Amino acid sequence: MRLKQPMLLGHELAGTILAVGPDAGAAAVGQKVAVNPSLPCHACRFCLDGLPQQCLDMRFFGSAMRWPHVQGGFADVIVCRAEQAVPVPDHVSLAEAAFAEPLAVCLHAVGRAGAGTNNIPIADYSAKGIPVFNTPGANANAVKELVVAAIFLAARNIIPAAAFAHRLDGDAEEMNKAVEAGKKHFVGFELPGRTLAVVGLGAIGVEVANAAVGLGMRVMGYDPAITVEHAWNLSSKVERVTNLEAILKRADIVTVHVPLVDGTRGLIGADQLAVMRKSAVLINFARGPIVDVPAVVAALEEGRLRGYVCDFPTPELNKHQNVVTLPHLGASTNEAEENCAYMAAEEIKDYLEHGTIKNSVNFPDAELARTEGTQRLAIANSNVPNMVGQISTLLADAGLNISDLLNKSRGDLAYTLVDVDGQVPTSVMDQIRSIDGVLGARLI
Repeated sequence: MRLKQPMLLGHELAGTILAVGPDAGAAAVGQKVAVNPSLPCHACRFCLDGLPQQCLDMRFFGSAMRWPHVQGGFADVIVCRAEQAVPVPDHVSLAEAAFAEPLAVCLHAVGRAGAGTNNIPIADYSAKGIPVFNTPGANANAVKELVVAAIFLAARNIIPAAAFAHRLDGDAEEMNKAVEAGKKHFVGFELPGRTLAVVGLGAIGVEVANAAVGLGMRVMGYDPAITVEHAWNLSSKVERVTNLEAILKRADIVTVHVPLVDGTRGLIGADQLAVMRKSAVLINFARGPIVDVPAVVAALEEGRLRGYVCDFPTPELNKHQNVVTLPHLGASTNEAEENCAYMAAEEIKDYLEHGTIKNSVNFPDAELARTEGTQRLAIANSNVPNMVGQISTLLADAGLNISDLLNKSRGDLAYTLVDVDGQVPTSVMDQIRSIDGVLGARLI
């Protein structure tokens, strides 16, 4: 993906190198550099004048996007307008480095090119009024296709059957005899009429459920927090079940599609496996810890579970013949990576240019149409009483009229967009930032 203009996260086209990695070449901490806007840029890649072959990888400060020139989520150079330069130890990820002062001073947003944010210190960013964005649904089709493949793998015993075929020796006649004698060990089942339980009806879960309906399966869905948008996209043939135990009891195949949070860690454990059919197959392409691995291994050993297919290999799982593990391939397609990168770039762009928040994991969605001839204030604050009143009073005392205003909250955090007639002086912004409970404020 290429952008028409370099997208600098609140930064200008000149700055100071704050940190360098082991492969930074001529770059040095404290060095003044300029970003060349005439060169083609990726959403997270910038070429620096005077630093041949060196790239500034903003990575949206820790989005964990994978680009060929940066291995393992690490940058060669970090540039910021802050006056003070600080060294960052080798192999410190941007998610950690970006939060170190003074980097956090110039950090406006974090974008995660993917759905999972368990590798980002969200609470720390929230405390500083920094929204963390992810890209739900951008990789949904890729994961859906792999889950459907996993269903076929489990139903037809494809992996052990292929391994058996690869081990065959002898001439053609001997192989044919071995095939006819051995294929009875890999008899599977067909999908039409079988029952699939989809636990979690987000973007991926909905696509999996709808695809399974197309395969002739009976599909049940469980998600106590399903959104209106996802409910609209869900096939009317999917039966909604309001109890996890009830859906597990009735399923031939169970697939989980929930985020990894405290409430979902170990969601499928010994108690849940105990109510499942002995012939059932469990599929997990969400996050490894959502399923209790020792409990799964015990259920397989005791014949209480037919098989387990997941995207997260472990030593215990790889030893078991009734387990298929893949190397975290869920979103590993060129299309998914491009979709995630584009979506993350658009979210950050809208936030920087208009203050719009969409798909943030810590702040509420907020979008306010721009009013011509106004200047916009974007304010992140604690969700406490009289915050809008204090902001409005300061603006009124400065003789500034509010043309439009939006205030949204989410848990302990709130976000306010204010369109003001005329120019807002720096002194007024400083007063707003000094209000107790204001976490961050900027002019757009």
